[in-house]
Amino acid sequence: MPSTRGRAELQQERAGLINMNQYATKKSVAESMLDVALLMANASQLKAVLEQGPDFKYYITLVVLIGVSLLFQVIAGALFILMARKDINEAANQRRLDVINNVATGLVFITVVINIFITAFGVQKTGLYPKPK
Repeated sequence: MPSTRGRAELQQERAGLINMNQYATKKSVAESMLDVALLMANASQLKAVLEQGPDFKYYITLVVLIGVSLLFQVIAGALFILMARKDINEAANQRRLDVINNVATGLVFITVVINIFITAFGVQKTGLYPKPK
């Protein structure tokens, strides 16, 4: 039997059923998982750079870029955990959570840009091939 309610009424009813705190928590967890994946990739890249040693042309550049990327990822991860622990439905938390979310998003963006440069400088060695003599 078709409903006589309008589309706007249905959207308002559905919107009332969404738990914004649960949504924000799930979003933070998903972003944290992506951050962990990037953290593992950076750790692997750092290992490859250290294996190449100081003779590698971009050694210092890559060590600094990877170090900064790792630092920003740890800070962003801590911010995501902080956001997940707060209730967005409480009006007192909303402004603070908005600011924290913006800072974390900015850190993630900067981390992605840094990782583009890390890739551009080319970390290639994985330890599978011996050093040429």
